Formats: sequence, C-alpha cells, structure tokens
Amino acid sequence: MPSELKITMLGHRGVGKTSILTAMYEQFDTTIGEVGLQLTPDLESSALLSKRLGELKALLNDFEATGGLEGTEGHKSFTFGLGKLGGKPSIQLIFQDFPGGYLRDNLEFVDNVVKECAAVLIAIDTPSLMEANGRWHDLINNPKQITDFFKSAYADLEEPKLVLLVPVRCEKYIQKEEDAKKLLERIKEKYSGLLRLFGSENLLTKVACVVTPVQTVGTVFFSQIKEIDGKPHFYFRKIDHHAEYSPQDSDQPLRYLLRFVLKLHVDTKRGWFNRIRRWLGWDEYLKEAARKSAEKCKHTGGFEILQGLDLLDIKK
Repeated sequence: MPSELKITMLGHRGVGKTSILTAMYEQFDTTIGEVGLQLTPDLESSALLSKRLGELKALLNDFEATGGLEGTEGHKSFTFGLGKLGGKPSIQLIFQDFPGGYLRDNLEFVDNVVKECAAVLIAIDTPSLMEANGRWHDLINNPKQITDFFKSAYADLEEPKLVLLVPVRCEKYIQKEEDAKKLLERIKEKYSGLLRLFGSENLLTKVACVVTPVQTVGTVFFSQIKEIDGKPHFYFRKIDHHAEYSPQDSDQPLRYLLRFVLKLHVDTKRGWFNRIRRWLGWDEYLKEAARKSAEKCKHTGGFEILQGLDLLDIKK
C-alpha cells in the first residue's frame, strides 16, 4: 500500500476553495509530468473536477464572485496516486474539501480535519483583503476564527505541517511588483495573529508557511463592490470580450506541496525494508523530482516562504 497523506482546503463559503483545487487539477499533467511523475485521480475525483473545470471556463463576462462556482455540498475527498511515470503510485494524496459553512456549523469536524492533514491550503479572498481598506476582510476571510482552529489543532504538535496562504481572485493585485509587495504586506498585517502562532517556540521548527497567490481564471479582474442591504457584492470583469480561461500560477501550490510531501515521504521512512529501498535507490527518483519541481517554485511577485525552509528542501 502506498503512503497516504491528507491535504485540506480551509476557508469560508464563497472564498474559492474548490476553484483552487480545480485550477491545480488543470495543471497536474504539466507540473508533474515534467519531473517524471504522474498523478492519477480516481474516477470519481476526475469526473467531478472535470465538471468544475468546465464551469470555471464558462464564467460570464461580468459576474459576481459567488456566482462563479457553486459552493461545495457536503464533505468530499479527492484521491490521487502519485508515483513514477508509467509505474505504480508510491504516495496517495487525499484532498479534503468541505463547505465553508462547516466553519460555523461543524466545528469539531473542521478541528479534526486540520489535525489529521499534513498540509492545509487557506483560501484568501483578495478583494475583501485589499479593497475598501480591508473593511470586509474579517467578515469574509475571518482570520481570527482560522487562527483559533490552528491554536486547537496544532497544540502539542509532533509531526511537520505545511500551511499555504493562497490569495485567490488576485489578478488585479499582482500585475506589478510594487502591488504584489503591498499584497504580501497586507497578508502579514491581517494574518499577524496566525503568523505569530506559527512563529512561536513550539511551532517554529514544525510548521512551514508559504504565501502562493493563484489567478484561478487569469483573465478576470476585480471591478467594483456594491453594498446591498448591508452586505458586499463583488463584481468582476474579463479583460476583454474574447478573453479565454487562462489561469496563472495554479501550479505553484502544487509545487510547494510536492516539495513538502516528497521530503516528508523520503525522510520519515522506517524499518529494514525501507533501508533496503534507500540502499537500492528506489526513492532517488522522488528526491530528484522534488528538486526539479522546487526549481520552479516562485519566490517573488507576491510569493514568499514565511518560515520553514528546512521542511521544504531535500538535501542530496
């Protein structure tokens, strides 16, 4: 049986968790194939993500954020076998996706998921963070509650963890380096409580934290906010009428996940059989794949490893 590692998406309803996974799925073959690996979804995962991909590509010219992809209904698991191209999987990656409403209505479930998962992707709605001086950020992204989940789940943490802060709908804010720096500064400011927690004495050497923006559509930019009955409605517009689906940087969360997951897989093997595996070099292809993928991880333009570099790099 291959090793099993679980990954979860965390964020409130409508923030764009499923869009991140869908955009990553669209890049799987390109990202994984170039380093000699293959990522094979089970049939159910493939069917659902293909449907979601079609929905992303069919977004209208002028639309409301919550009118893009419908929210996830119920808890779903997406399973992928990761291994050498043409061979059997060495690792099984299980992505957990659940409705944002669970953060309000199913707290124990969320706490358990964060505890058991090796990596967590936190979806950040970028317009809420950046527009109107961040007026709607607490309402939509709710960073304090996110921090409280980690305080509970990471108490007495023993195993290494990866946390990816993933700004989505960020097209407007990362076209220029100076704007990307402002986005990073705002994330560090508005998630300061979470980052202080990760930087504490007990967690500093156990948690890797990376900011990795994703343009899940690529050609759709924030347009305006309309306040209706005291609630914000965010509107977006394609850059031109003929613009097509063109996601940007959706490979980056996957590359950072690969670095972390492959290092964890190689470094934590135990027992006489796994010593033989290392002696025969059976895992060398995984090490080499991780190194090749890591070479294309971005570190500028809104991307930054905030802590835990040693948890991401595989030494020769």
